[in-house]
Amino acid sequence: MRSILYISVLLFLSGTTSAQKKPVQSNHRKGQVYTFWGWNAAEYGKSDMHFKGIDYDFSLYNVKAQDLPRRPLREPQNNYGIGYFFKDNMAIIFSFDHMKYVMEQNQTVHMKGTIARNGPHKGEYDGEKVLTADFLTFDHTDGLNYITLEFEKYHSWYATKNKKFMVSGMWGGGVGILNPRTDAVLLNYPRSNRYHISGYGFAAKAAAEITVLKFITGKIENKFGYINMPDVAMHEKDIEGQAKHAFFFSEMVWSIGFNFSLINRKNQDNKSGNNY
Repeated sequence: MRSILYISVLLFLSGTTSAQKKPVQSNHRKGQVYTFWGWNAAEYGKSDMHFKGIDYDFSLYNVKAQDLPRRPLREPQNNYGIGYFFKDNMAIIFSFDHMKYVMEQNQTVHMKGTIARNGPHKGEYDGEKVLTADFLTFDHTDGLNYITLEFEKYHSWYATKNKKFMVSGMWGGGVGILNPRTDAVLLNYPRSNRYHISGYGFAAKAAAEITVLKFITGKIENKFGYINMPDVAMHEKDIEGQAKHAFFFSEMVWSIGFNFSLINRKNQDNKSGNNY
């Protein structure tokens, strides 16, 4: 997580530093709508997990997880959304982050609680436990599904006179809900593997953006935030059992987007415009 966090800090510092310099003439973005599609890579902090069902009640501490290996055609980790500029340098955005969360198998963690279900894992626990596949597999791989409403503020770093090539910085943040499709098996219970609103999250973000021909954008963005899921569906609907866990995350996103205007701005770029 450190490498992505360092990039996030650099992007944020570059954005705030640029705001203190002499502004660069921008194109008029108020009234623009933009859409984007991209690819993400994420890192996750350790998580304490609590599991409770009809015949078990226990906690696992400092559980490690990661996203999936980079297999773009087989395991897409996509981001997409739509935004609207309500000012030349400010936008609101609705986005969908299809992230992947995979608990590392066979790690050793501290476990505390009780399992009453008959089988090899029945017993009272307050010590180390190896997370073997016959005990627990726990993934949000179709996916973590972070759905957000965010605010963005842009700072222009460079623009040609005809404004057909621009480089900008952006910072912002937002809140959202988690609607994962959790693929988990605990104590050989039938898995849930269904979409279920499980919690909430919030994040800050920073980015660098290139705009070409006024309507094509490429962006590299980093989010750093917190996710809390107190209601993760563990089994089929007729079987009692849920999990709860929370963690910090860092997400790097590469995306391409397209802009179009809802306001008639014919010849507007030839007039004196707003700066940001």
